[in-house]
Amino acid sequence: MHICNEMEKQEKIIITIDGWSSCGKSTLAKQLARELHYVYIDSGAMYRAITLYFLRNHLDWTNAAAVDQALDAISLEFMTNHKNGQTEMYLNGENVEYVIRDLVIAEKVSEVAAIKAVRAFAVARQQEMGRKKGIVMDGRDIGTVVFPGAELKIFMTADEEIRVKRRFRELYEKNPNVTLEEVKHNLSMRDYIDSHREVSPLRKADDAIVLDNSHLTMPQQLEIAKKWVKERMDK
Repeated sequence: MHICNEMEKQEKIIITIDGWSSCGKSTLAKQLARELHYVYIDSGAMYRAITLYFLRNHLDWTNAAAVDQALDAISLEFMTNHKNGQTEMYLNGENVEYVIRDLVIAEKVSEVAAIKAVRAFAVARQQEMGRKKGIVMDGRDIGTVVFPGAELKIFMTADEEIRVKRRFRELYEKNPNVTLEEVKHNLSMRDYIDSHREVSPLRKADDAIVLDNSHLTMPQQLEIAKKWVKERMDK
């Protein structure tokens, strides 16, 4: 499917990919963006960077005034690493792409992302990034809150046991001391917080297409997503 060539002749669209933790949302979003020559925006990285700032500054995020003051001091930017072609997260001018993937951040990010002021801060920046379309963004509420009018919405899911194993492999490479039980607890906790938070809870948009990748390879899920993109563009 020569989707890239076709893409150049068609109007750009917005593609949202929502779903549970460790479903491979970022992987698929990056692959699609690369195939389509679109901009990839990792919304999760934005929340992780905010969490990192809060932790570094020993912020009490139950204090609304302190949160507002901290957000005023935060600048978030995505920049391309020309060595590997990947989009990386910068917090106040510092590349924090690898720091924010730590389990310490993963344990707190859902709490921080549930704060109304934090979500408003991040969503405003995400919507600004998507003003010109031609983006792929993944997260928890992208198709429901950030871009409810997106032309293609994908909701990713996978069996919990498979998600735990995927997450464990990812974290083990960076921290061989991490245990499977720790990862399972963290994943369950994040799932609960993400789906039960008061502001923008994780849910499937009514017009989203479900992609269960429990038993799909990365090339297989990419081909499925590309087919959906083509169908949307041909409408």
